[in-house]
Amino acid sequence: MAQPDPFHVVLLEPEIAPNTGNVARLCAATRTCLHLIEPFGFELDDRRLQRAGMDYWQHVEWRRWPSWAEFRGQVRSDARLWFIESHGPRLYAEAAFARGDYLVFGRETAGLPAALLAAHREWWLRLPMFHPRARSLNLANCVGIVLYEALRQQGFAGEIGPS
Repeated sequence: MAQPDPFHVVLLEPEIAPNTGNVARLCAATRTCLHLIEPFGFELDDRRLQRAGMDYWQHVEWRRWPSWAEFRGQVRSDARLWFIESHGPRLYAEAAFARGDYLVFGRETAGLPAALLAAHREWWLRLPMFHPRARSLNLANCVGIVLYEALRQQGFAGEIGPS
């Protein structure tokens, strides 16, 4: 049976190898395409990246991109890109996700570039924060929260279920 179109997770300039490894494992488990956009704060052969991704790397459909411009130039012009970053005008749960959507996340220390967010304000989403001193959530956790909401909205199509 054919699988439904995948979602795409995009990490723009990820800095922390274990976060990227954990996102890769999440992408493998959910049959989500992973896009890694340079520069990275680590080497792709980093042992921490491999350890966090465990033996899932062989099951991940992923692509390395040298820049945002190169990535964007290869994505269909009608593709929907959701930019997940703090202070977005809309909560992630208010978005109506569709198969084939791209979920874009920025660097752990700096997030997504302000110019990119300003240019795509209608596609800028946030996760709610409740403590005024909490600056952010872990990148891998953010990806998991938003990706599973997108999958939930699609009825978890493609899920293999209990054995």
